[in-house]
Amino acid sequence: MYKFIIRPILFLLQPETIHHLIVNILRFVFKIPGISFFVKTLYCVKNDKLKTEFLGMSFDNPIGFAAGFDKNAEIYNEFANFGFSFIEIGTVTPIAQAGNPKPRSFRLPKDSALINRMGFNNKGVIYAAKQLKKHNPKLIIGGNIGKNTETPNSKAIDDYVYCFKELYDYVNYFAVNVSCPNIKDLRELQDRESLTNILNTLIEIRAKLPIKKPILLKISPDLNNNQLDEVIDIIKTTGTDGIVAVNTTVSRDNLISSEKKIKNIDNGGLSGKPLSKRSTEIIRYINHNSNGTIPIIGVGGIMSVEDAIEKIHAGASLIQLYTGFIYEGPGFVKKINKALINK
Repeated sequence: MYKFIIRPILFLLQPETIHHLIVNILRFVFKIPGISFFVKTLYCVKNDKLKTEFLGMSFDNPIGFAAGFDKNAEIYNEFANFGFSFIEIGTVTPIAQAGNPKPRSFRLPKDSALINRMGFNNKGVIYAAKQLKKHNPKLIIGGNIGKNTETPNSKAIDDYVYCFKELYDYVNYFAVNVSCPNIKDLRELQDRESLTNILNTLIEIRAKLPIKKPILLKISPDLNNNQLDEVIDIIKTTGTDGIVAVNTTVSRDNLISSEKKIKNIDNGGLSGKPLSKRSTEIIRYINHNSNGTIPIIGVGGIMSVEDAIEKIHAGASLIQLYTGFIYEGPGFVKKINKALINK
């Protein structure tokens, strides 16, 4: 019903309009007594085969919601009702920012893809921390942290440290985002010196705290093998706990959508089906070249049950959905979990 009735209606509206509509609907609907129980009964799958241990955390299943949807930590508990075992909030920045000019989110239905150049629009890390403190999370929370657009790269480390400290008491793990293509010059922070400095600083701060929370690095799908080798070495030398692979891509290769449409959309990060092969390649490469020693969360182009299983076989312990959930609907998590039980 979702793909043939609900989705065509939703797709009549702009993606960002739909996003705000869904957030508001979920916040309202789940206040109605009995709704949470009903939705959980419909979409959640409980089975010991799905339980996953990852970096000292226990997950009910290996499926999470990727960063970018619940930017401000406002509807994480609502999404637990759809079967997700974890959600990554953010990307959050020290100061609230509006993001890039609209329109900044676009669908490519022929390619089962999205292009966005949101630009880390969020209400700031303090707001997100307050939300997490106010509403006790019913699932594992990841904190995806970044820098403000106006912060020069020379001072970017201050932004990451600020977000890290403010969120530390309220999330279960961190994803350090230096790979988003929608923030000017952000991906320059992926160079060895900058990245090592950021990660070492966060790990030094963590060492002084009573509870150790995992720090993962979210990487770009546009890195070549030499750069991936460098990332693997940085992860090992800094003692960073793992990798989230991958972010959105600037590539526009092999798209079905018209060249005119792509040109009109212009810049932005591409997600969805066209990213699936590349994200799997990177997961497999990291897993193989690290001899399986680097824990991986796999994300990017999971549009089917087969895509999900492929990512796990390639070396991901956990996977995250975003575009696939939008295109496939609320039953997608359940479908993947049932397949994982039976595989």
